[in-house]
Amino acid sequence: MEKTIYIIGAGAIGKTLAVVLKLEGRDVVLLRGSVDDGSRSIETIEILLEGKAPLVADVVVDTLSHYDTLEGIIVLTNKSYGNEQLARTLRAKTGSSPLVILQNGLGVEQVFIDTGYPEVYRCVLFTTSQTISASQVRYKPVSVSPIGLVKGHDATLRRLVDTLNTDTIPFRADDTIQQTIWRKAILNSAFNSICPLLEADNGVFHRNETALGMARQVIAEGVAVARGKGVVLEETSLEDTLLQLSRYSDGQLISTYQDILHKRPTEIETLNIEIVRVAETQGMHDQVPVIRLLGELTRLKSTLVLKA
Repeated sequence: MEKTIYIIGAGAIGKTLAVVLKLEGRDVVLLRGSVDDGSRSIETIEILLEGKAPLVADVVVDTLSHYDTLEGIIVLTNKSYGNEQLARTLRAKTGSSPLVILQNGLGVEQVFIDTGYPEVYRCVLFTTSQTISASQVRYKPVSVSPIGLVKGHDATLRRLVDTLNTDTIPFRADDTIQQTIWRKAILNSAFNSICPLLEADNGVFHRNETALGMARQVIAEGVAVARGKGVVLEETSLEDTLLQLSRYSDGQLISTYQDILHKRPTEIETLNIEIVRVAETQGMHDQVPVIRLLGELTRLKSTLVLKA
């Protein structure tokens, strides 16, 4: 019998993944990550794809309080700032079910390891998405998204990839996931701080040389911190990827900017702020001035908006 896929987090990525997997014949339940009000519904969700017909499916949208156990595959697409509470809530419900984390940032998996989850797998998403309405999402794949083993078994990793992989949202197994995590975290530290502060879309880096120069400084500082953790990255390669992403998602708003506009908490704590924290543990507190300043300004902007 096919295992149920429980997707926790009913944002843009969660909705897109639920629709795509449902259309592939998977048994999918979409669970709200932050609201546990006991309501259950079947929602018609539409995913808008560039140059293709929209994908539409009826998806079960539910709440965690309806489930004593979640036996199957648990996929986290919720915002990482809710992980600590979610880890405690889920632990008694998941048993030995594998956990696949589809979130931005560094160290987002650590709380689940500390809470005793037996199998934890980490995905780095290479997609862009934006919520248009409660029932409509605009989605663009950038490249194949890797999933790697944090705690568990290689055979399970391969099975998870086979289960989640589709033509619309492709996944692959990655044996070097920490390197991939650091690459994405550094790139996100540029996009998720500079774009909101400039109130600009993702295309700003290929359109504006000054903005690109700021991103180059973020990349240089991030690469130095990663090297201190034994992760070797190339600045030129990261810059090329940043420009590719900027061109490909021209006109789209990065998730942190979307969160600020909608007066929601952001994930900046697991990006710029976390890189600064790691740098400080390595005695490099004075070597990340740009990442630090951009992170603190983004956090301040988010805080002021939330209080307004």
